[in-house]
Amino acid sequence: MANQHRNKLRGVRNVDDDLWDDFGDATARDGSDRSATVRRFMEWYVRRPGAEHPERPVEPEAP
Repeated sequence: MANQHRNKLRGVRNVDDDLWDDFGDATARDGSDRSATVRRFMEWYVRRPGAEHPERPVEPEAP
């Protein structure tokens, strides 16, 4: 069916808008997105074979 996700949608609760936006900006700088980075962290956290801890992105330059 069109417009249906392959997996269940999972919400993230208790994350304020500033943190959500900063996380999105940081993952974009790293050439990724929020979902991929959270998924990589979760795979590492539960010790999936071959999973590696995601690296922190480079800090943005001060304006």
